[in-house]
Amino acid sequence: MKESWRVLIADDEPIIREGIREAVDWQALGMTVVAEAEDGEEALELALEHTIDILLVDLNMPIMNGITIIKHVREHLPKCKIVIITGYDEFTYAQEALRLNVSDYILKPANPVQLQTVLGKVQYELEAVIKQEEFVKLASNQINKNIDLLREQLFYDLLEGKWSEEEAFEQLEFLGLPVKSPKQFGVIQSPEYYANDPVIAGEDHQLISVSLENLIVEELEAQDKIYIRDYYGSMLILLWDSINEEKIILIGKRAKEELRMTIHSCFEPLEKGISKIPKAYQACKQIIEQDSSISPVVRRARDYIFEHFSEHDITLEKAAESLQVSSVYLSRTFKQELGVSFVSLITNLRIKKAIMLLNSTDLSILEIADKVGYDTQHYFSTAFKKVVGVSPNQYRKTPI
Repeated sequence: MKESWRVLIADDEPIIREGIREAVDWQALGMTVVAEAEDGEEALELALEHTIDILLVDLNMPIMNGITIIKHVREHLPKCKIVIITGYDEFTYAQEALRLNVSDYILKPANPVQLQTVLGKVQYELEAVIKQEEFVKLASNQINKNIDLLREQLFYDLLEGKWSEEEAFEQLEFLGLPVKSPKQFGVIQSPEYYANDPVIAGEDHQLISVSLENLIVEELEAQDKIYIRDYYGSMLILLWDSINEEKIILIGKRAKEELRMTIHSCFEPLEKGISKIPKAYQACKQIIEQDSSISPVVRRARDYIFEHFSEHDITLEKAAESLQVSSVYLSRTFKQELGVSFVSLITNLRIKKAIMLLNSTDLSILEIADKVGYDTQHYFSTAFKKVVGVSPNQYRKTPI
């Protein structure tokens, strides 16, 4: 509690000020009379100078009346408790003051018992405010200490569809997250970390898990996100800004080069809001399960495409040579396992990258064609229209 509550007595009659000062055991109430004022202007000046906690003010003051003083004190010292001093003939005036949220009023001449009672009530109100502030501070500190755990629990709840969109937004705001629907849901899994049957046990297993998590978080540092690990050891990520294919490829490349880990990933858009998170999770699990069954040679071929699709001279033959297999075998196996041809995957990736550049840059169509691996603008426009249904120029004018 505060060492002593600072009190200002403002009344133009010295006998009233003295009567109030002498009638109260201020020390017993934990209060100190720090100043007295005989006019309104002086009262306001002293109130601000001493940052008072309690103001006892006569409504009928010279220079500046009590109502005006109260309004100024409310503006500058909103926590200050105000008790008005009034006579019977000023009671209607006092009612106006009561509407300014004063704590109580005292009728002249001040009755010592009434005065003690009113000030006791004010003391209780001030101490209640302090206790409430301390409680809020303590609660806030506890929340800040456990913010990551609370965010993780929210993520689990969203996965299970426990919250309506309105309730979820309230939770997001409470936990300092963007109060809007996330844009993307992602799952990243590595065969080297599998919760039910770890290839590497003990501390090394945990180290691999933490290393991969740190790498992913580092790559997504600029993103608003929450993430958890599910029962299967997969890292689940909720993003408020979508990441592109290149970022996903970069995470996989760094995992392979720095940690010697293979990752399977899936990132699904959340176009219809928070309620679609459980469905996106199930879809990603299914996609990753299918991805895990792909043969090593097809996975390496797909990784080769992800890394080189924007190069003009990428071909099936070059990929096969890089993987040390025949082009015929690679073409057949690729189509069998992925359900899409080698060339079609390259085209799809190029068009996705082109759409991103059309939406986010002012590059010319020719420049975009070059950046996504096409030798001519005509060839690019033809491929783009075949996939998207409109030309790049039409798409830019009216994005679909």
